[in-house]
Amino acid sequence: MISTALHWLILVSFIILTVGGNVLVCLAVGLSRRLWRIANCFVVSLAVTDLLMGLLVLPFSATLELRSGKWPFGGTMCNIYVSLDVMLCAASILSLLAISVDRYLAISAPLSYSLRITPPRVTLAIVGIWALSLAVSFVPIHLGWNTVDYRVQHSDWHMGQDQEEGRYCQFEWNNNYIIFYVLCSFYLPLMIMCAMYLCIFRVARQQVQRIRAATPSFARMASTAATAKEHKATVTLAAVLGAFIICWFPYFTFFTRTGLKEQMNPPTTLHSVLLWLGYFNSVLNPILYPALNRDFRKSYAELLFCRGSSRRKLQTIKCKDSSLTHRVHFILFFFCIPWAIPHYEHAAT
Repeated sequence: MISTALHWLILVSFIILTVGGNVLVCLAVGLSRRLWRIANCFVVSLAVTDLLMGLLVLPFSATLELRSGKWPFGGTMCNIYVSLDVMLCAASILSLLAISVDRYLAISAPLSYSLRITPPRVTLAIVGIWALSLAVSFVPIHLGWNTVDYRVQHSDWHMGQDQEEGRYCQFEWNNNYIIFYVLCSFYLPLMIMCAMYLCIFRVARQQVQRIRAATPSFARMASTAATAKEHKATVTLAAVLGAFIICWFPYFTFFTRTGLKEQMNPPTTLHSVLLWLGYFNSVLNPILYPALNRDFRKSYAELLFCRGSSRRKLQTIKCKDSSLTHRVHFILFFFCIPWAIPHYEHAAT
C-alpha cells in the first residue's frame, strides 16, 4: 500500500502538472504569432477544459482519495463537484469533435475552408459545446433526473450522520440517464470522430498521390508546403484523440456496464484506477502538443527559456519589457478568441 505522504505527494504533483501544463498551452497560443490560427480556438477550449478540471475537480477527487471516499463538504458541494466532473469530461470530447470537423474541412476543402470556418461560427460552436455539456451535467443532476427515484441526490445530507465524519459522495444514476449521457457525451461523438479521421487520412493520401503525379511548379510547391503543414497539424490532433480514447474509454465502458446493472457501489479500487487514468488525459495533452508539433515546441521554448527575442524583430514573446500591445493581444485572444483571430492571422503574415 502507498503511504499517506507519498499518496498525497503524487496527487498534488498530478494537479500541479495538469494546471501548469494547460496554462502553458493557453499562453503559447495566446502569445505566439505562429499559433494565431482560428483552428487553435478549439485547442484553447480543450486546454481551458483541462485547466478547469485541474482547478475545480481534481482537488476534490484527491480529497476523496485521501479520505477513503468520505466527503466532508456537504451534499450541495457534492452535487456541484459531480456536475463539474461530468460537464468537463463532456466538454473535452465535444471540443475534440469540433477539432475533428475543423481538420476534415481543412484537409478535404482547403480552398473554401476560410469561408466555412469563420469567427461567428467558431464562437457558436464553442458556446454549443459548453451548453450541451451543461445540459448533460448540471441540469439533470440538480433536477434529480439521474437518480432511480428521480429525487435530487444527497438532498438529505443535513440529517442523519455526523457531518464531521463525512459521507460517501457518489454519482447516482438510472438507466435512462446512463444511456442519454454516454451516447451524447462519449460514444456518439467518438464514432463521429473516428469516421472523420478515417476520411481525413483517405483524403490526405489522395492529395499526396495527386501532388506526386502533377508537374512540378512554384505554385504547386507552395500548395504542397501548405498541405503538409495541415497534415502535420492533423496528425498531432489525431494523437490527442487517441490519447483521449486510451485514457477515457476504459472508464466509460466500466461506467456504462455498472450503470446499466444499476450497481450503485462499484469496486472502489478499480473505479479509482480507471477514473484517474481518465484524469491523466488532462496531463497528457500539453505534453503531446510540443512532442508532435514544431510550432508548439518553439513557443514552449520561448515561454520557458526566453529564447528567440533577439533573433526576430517581430517576435511576440520578449524576455524583458513586454509591450502593452502584446498584453492586450493576449487578453483579447483569451477572452474573445474567435473575434480576435482575423487580426492575428493578418499580423502574423
